[in-house]
Amino acid sequence: MKILKFGGTSVGSIKNLKQVKKIVLKEYEKTQNVPVVVSAFSGVTDQLIELSQMAHSRNQEYLKMLKKIKKHHLNVIDLIIAENRQRFLIKEILKKFDELKEVVHGVFLLKELSPRSLDLIMSFGERLSAFIITEFIRADCENVKYIDTRELIITDSNFGAANINVKSSLEKIKTNYTTSGINIIPGFIATSENGITTTLGRDGSDLTASFIGSALLAEEIQIWTDVNGVMSANPQKVPNAFSLKTLSYEEAMELSHFGAKVLHSPTLQPAKEKSIPIRIMNTTDLNFSGTIIKKNPEPGKHLAKGITSITDIAILTIQGSGMVGVAGVSARVFGVLAKAGINVILISQASSEHSICIAVKPNSAIEAKKIIEKEFEIEMAVHLVDEVILQPELSIIAVVGEQMKRKPGISGRLFNALGEKSINVTAIAQGSSELNISVVISKNDEVMALRAIHESFFCTDTTLNIIQIGIGMIGKELISLINQNLKKLQKTQGLNLKIIGLANSKKMLIEPDGIDLSNYLDKLNNSDEKSDIVSLVKKIQELNLSNTIFIDCTASKKISKNYEKMLNAGASIIAANKIANTSPFEDYKKLQKLSQKRNLYYLYETNAGAGLPIISTIRDLLNSGDEIIKIESILSGTISYIFNSFKIGTKFSEIVINAQDKGYAEPDPRDDLSGLDFARKLLLITREIGLSLELEDIQVESLLPENCYNAENISEFFKELKKLNSEFDKKLHEASTSGKVLRYIGVYEKGKASISINYVGPEHPFYSMQGSDNIISITTNRYKKTPLIIKGTGAGAAVTAAGLLADIFKIGYAAIKRKRF
Repeated sequence: MKILKFGGTSVGSIKNLKQVKKIVLKEYEKTQNVPVVVSAFSGVTDQLIELSQMAHSRNQEYLKMLKKIKKHHLNVIDLIIAENRQRFLIKEILKKFDELKEVVHGVFLLKELSPRSLDLIMSFGERLSAFIITEFIRADCENVKYIDTRELIITDSNFGAANINVKSSLEKIKTNYTTSGINIIPGFIATSENGITTTLGRDGSDLTASFIGSALLAEEIQIWTDVNGVMSANPQKVPNAFSLKTLSYEEAMELSHFGAKVLHSPTLQPAKEKSIPIRIMNTTDLNFSGTIIKKNPEPGKHLAKGITSITDIAILTIQGSGMVGVAGVSARVFGVLAKAGINVILISQASSEHSICIAVKPNSAIEAKKIIEKEFEIEMAVHLVDEVILQPELSIIAVVGEQMKRKPGISGRLFNALGEKSINVTAIAQGSSELNISVVISKNDEVMALRAIHESFFCTDTTLNIIQIGIGMIGKELISLINQNLKKLQKTQGLNLKIIGLANSKKMLIEPDGIDLSNYLDKLNNSDEKSDIVSLVKKIQELNLSNTIFIDCTASKKISKNYEKMLNAGASIIAANKIANTSPFEDYKKLQKLSQKRNLYYLYETNAGAGLPIISTIRDLLNSGDEIIKIESILSGTISYIFNSFKIGTKFSEIVINAQDKGYAEPDPRDDLSGLDFARKLLLITREIGLSLELEDIQVESLLPENCYNAENISEFFKELKKLNSEFDKKLHEASTSGKVLRYIGVYEKGKASISINYVGPEHPFYSMQGSDNIISITTNRYKKTPLIIKGTGAGAAVTAAGLLADIFKIGYAAIKRKRF
């Protein structure tokens, strides 16, 4: 036999009432014995309380409220009860409303609303709904009966939250409950030992079902609501929260204590004592199998079961040297608070006994502070105890799960998730059972913390939320690479790359659930949002998603100037844009320090050699304790191609034109031949080594005289360049005569950096260079005899996009590693 309980929302609409009937009749077909506990129709209890308060304040509008409640119930009867069966039911319902009117009128006349009177008035909600539902089901099953709960459950006279007299109630249930047919029972209400109507307090209908279910030794207690059971977190705060299959009684109690919408401890206790499972079901989704609360549930795939929070609390800190080693301090604190009826939500005490930290509701905080200071006024007068510190505007987050017991790294995972979001922890509490870890944080950080912790404990895949600005050749190639690798990465690495934002110079598009990459250009071009870097930063801040990465595929100074704001908004940065790293050293260093402070990433591998692992190699060498003695490099694909192709029988100007035709050179080749871009890359490398150089500190031998740079247009420039052919021929001849070749090389050595034309022989690694390849030779203490060489394509959309993707992987794999830890 199973006992079924339907809450206010489950009986709150005609559609749901029909579902309730369907569920009850289906269960009756199986067992022929179905106890059904029902709540008042949705919203009616609140209306009854309002009605009482209006009458108490002698507001004659209470009569309209009474009429409204009556009309609602009569409307329900009209819609669900056949006309030929309505007469008897309406007669009985009107009798109950006459009784209700009489009680409320008494409140109006006496201007007195005692807890006893309020209990009686509230009881009409359940009594009315249960009576109507009984007749509704009777149309399809004559074996249905209304049982007044006041004939089953006896309580004390603590009106508003009466306590059940277990012994007397068990005797009443044994005597008055019929163990056959469908028995409709009003929830929430009971009677005192003197026969006065009482109510069971918060979630009293759940307690009614649990207690009667345990008394009848039910196979299962089913609580029907309008949601899919117990969730891993509040879905309004954590969008990817999911329904839990099972919970232990203890887990449910812990989650309930810290704000989760689970059954409360008094409800769970009767079922727990008899080891009766409680299944939480959804009236609107009969395919949902429910969340089962039971003894020793099967282990789940996650160590934690749920994450919950109390949004608004205050912390009181009692501290002082006179507390150390003194017995009874805690007892005095909790004793005076208990006398004042102030509930303590959380306790944290330093092992030194120097301080005690307690969490209370904000509306009790000031009173609690005064009470504690009054209790310790003598100690405070002689400075043994300090003034009580009150910290408002805080939240408690609790991570709950039986499987966390004796599992190393659980606390580390929690604090790591918070640390990554730069969330400060005010207090910590964990019991010896290890069932729950609770932290107190700023109220402003609650939602961000819940999402970060939930992702750390529950998300199997690691999601990177990518926002990309710049949809040129490199940007498009990167999106194509991401799209090509999405399924493979998710399947093999558990890494989900989700592009949630795109922007070009005109438009921007933000879709937190991910942009469909099959038509991203159309969606971006049709977006109503104008591209604005300040608005984009604000969007990132508002979304507040874990593992957010901002990718800059532009060459815009305006974008790079906002990197600091991006980091402060919580986004890691991957930059193809070189401007920030070659700005004044102070700005470069500020971004490095800020990213470390914010526990974020600032990566820019492509700044030095597109897809070549130059920066990461230099960092690895230095981090492993090696010392870099010398670096030689060619870090311009254009210049590399020009000098690799410049051989006897060719003309320097023709080689430059050829480089332009092949797409190696910029539309204006002077941008490449000036050596400025090369100098920026060399500057970045020296800064990575540890030098605090500026761009002007790089000594650059110009390839061209001033008149070439002053040429009015490209045509005039090439005329001037042709005049230089003989000069370059001379240099080439000198090199060839000695068996060498010309190379334009950037060198770092002994704290200085320069770029100049060099003659190199066959023994030099740069001698046999071909095409547009980049190359870097690194001489260190370990690689002294044979330098470390990195060589390959150092420019182009494909390799640059691959380098950006490699930086994305670095962040992704680090996130996966943290989660596994």
